Formats: sequence, C-alpha cells, structure tokens
Amino acid sequence: MKVLLPSRYSQLAASSRIRTYQYLPFLQSSGIEVTTSSLFDDEYILNLYAGKRVSGVSLLKAFAVRLRAMMQKKKFDLIWVEKEMLPWLPGWLEKLLAGRGTPWIIDYDDAIFHSYDRHKRGVVRAMLGQKIDGLMAHSSLVIAGNEYLASRARHAGAEHVEILPSVVDLERYTGSAVSGESHIDQHKVFSIGWMGSPATKNYLLVIRAALKEACLKDGVKLILVGLGNFELPDVHAEIRPWTEATEIEELRRFDAGIMPLADDDWSRGKCGYKLIQYMASSLPVIPSPVGANKDIIEDGVNGILASSNNEWVSAIRTLINDRKLGMSMGINGRKSVEARYCLQRNGPILADLMHEIAEAS
Repeated sequence: MKVLLPSRYSQLAASSRIRTYQYLPFLQSSGIEVTTSSLFDDEYILNLYAGKRVSGVSLLKAFAVRLRAMMQKKKFDLIWVEKEMLPWLPGWLEKLLAGRGTPWIIDYDDAIFHSYDRHKRGVVRAMLGQKIDGLMAHSSLVIAGNEYLASRARHAGAEHVEILPSVVDLERYTGSAVSGESHIDQHKVFSIGWMGSPATKNYLLVIRAALKEACLKDGVKLILVGLGNFELPDVHAEIRPWTEATEIEELRRFDAGIMPLADDDWSRGKCGYKLIQYMASSLPVIPSPVGANKDIIEDGVNGILASSNNEWVSAIRTLINDRKLGMSMGINGRKSVEARYCLQRNGPILADLMHEIAEAS
C-alpha cells in the first residue's frame, strides 16, 4: 500500500513530528509505504522560531514543491494530509489538486479553522472562513486529536470522523524518570518544568503571578525548555534549549510538569502533548482544565487541574509538601499513557484506518 504524506512541516516541527512522522516506522512494518513531502522545510521552521521574516520567494518555492508532489498522486493508494495542503489559498483549489479517484485522510491537532473564521480581517473570514469545513466534508476520513476538533468535523458534514490523540513512543520514555525515585526526596529543591516551542510560550503568561509566588515564597526552581528568546517578567527561570535528542534528559530534571492554557476556542483545539510527555516520564502534572487536558487528567489521580492563580499556587504547594502523592500521580499518569496515549496502541489503529479507507475506494 502506497501513501503520499503532504505534511505541513518537516520533522523538526513538533506538530508534524508527533502527528505523522513518528508513525512512519510502524506503518512501514505494517506494509504501508509512506512517501513524505513537507510544505515547509527546516530552514523555514528555524526562521519562524527565531522570529525572522520569511521571504515571498521562499513561500513560492514551497508551494511549487507542493504542487509538484501532488502531480504524482495517481501513484498512490491514499493521500494523508496534515491540516491542509495549501494554507491561505481557497479550498476549491485544494479539492481540484486532490482530484478524484485517490481517497484522502486529513489530520487535525489544532483548531486551524479559527485562523480563518476568527481572522481580524473580514475579507479573510469571507473567503476562507468555511475552507476547513469544506475540506473536512470532502475527505474520506477526518482524524481529530480531540473531541473539540472532531465535533467541528461532524458539524461540517464529514462522513467519517475518528479521534486519535497525540501520542508518545513508550520505548523512548524509559529509565530513571519513569521509576519515580527522584520524587520522594522531601529536602530536594522542587523543580517545575515546562517544555514547548516559541509558538506556545505566551501561555506561560497566563500563570506568571503563580510562578512568581512559587519561586519567591516556596523556593521552587523553574525550568523552561524550548522557550527561545523570551523571558517571564519578574520570574527567575532556567532557560534551556530543546532538541529531539535531549528532550528525555531534560524531562528528568523536572519534579512536575505544567501546561497552562488560555480558556479560549483556539486552546480548546490543543491536544495535550506536553501533558502526555510529562506523564510518560512518570511526572505529576498541573494543567489548565481546557480542551483535551480535561479528558487526559483525572483530577487528583494522575494530575491536578488548576484554573485561578490561587488554584495554581495551591497545586504547586501540594506537590512540594507531599512528594509521595506526586510520585503516585506520576505512576498513574504513566499508566494512562500506556493505556491510551502511546504509539504502541494507536499505531495499529491508524494502520487499520488507512487500509479501511484505501480498500473502500
């Protein structure tokens, strides 16, 4: 079985790496040969994270590469689209590009439709506001990372919608972090960690006051990985770079992981990947109760949900003062990942869905 993957980004970007690229070895072992063609390359992503302006020439080259790749679609049994094929261009053009005969699956791990239907410019809302809905309705299958995204697909008229959460490869998350042994030293300086990208850094501002209080009054050490050129006002933190090769080691520096979110429609489309990484490392977690976070976390069992500043401060102090509770939550979190949020469970589901769609065409 041959599948064309017109991904949004190269493997350097978290969304593409998590939702598509990490599945490729498993799919290959299942008899599914995937040919990848990213729209935006590593250079584009590095410039994006560095806040550099992307040239119009680079964008034109990227779209030309995408068009050339899609001209080969008849060689494939299935097209596996990440989000959309041609960002900021009309949906009818994508449907024309996909053509007829070859079925296509679209995967969403973000509320990308809000980039269009909530855009500040009326002309964008008028021209593209219903673009993603049209693509969802036209696809053979929509794979959604959470219920918020799946509900949008159903409302758009998609005939087949499946929820596949974002996952980790359990084989990578092994060693001392999983044992939980580092979490029971009551005299150890307590480290709160956040791992992400410059694209999600502003969510830390949601709990800036709580982090400031935890650092100043409770002696917490704050570790921020992948933040880029960004500082939290009045909050002292250890800023560390992110690489795929070192992310597991960085997680071992944490005693707890945090995932703050704003309570808005865009955040409701988030799929909780940070939480899943922390939990795979047997860390207790404190997230905002927004979107997929509410589905992933059983409050008080595998994490502590926190909304207000007082709730965030209370949750942090609970984990500082009761290290054994944190260890128990970390163990339960690992079990949650093993049961639902791992490649080992979802890989076979994705492969079966691909075979089902291809055979039905």
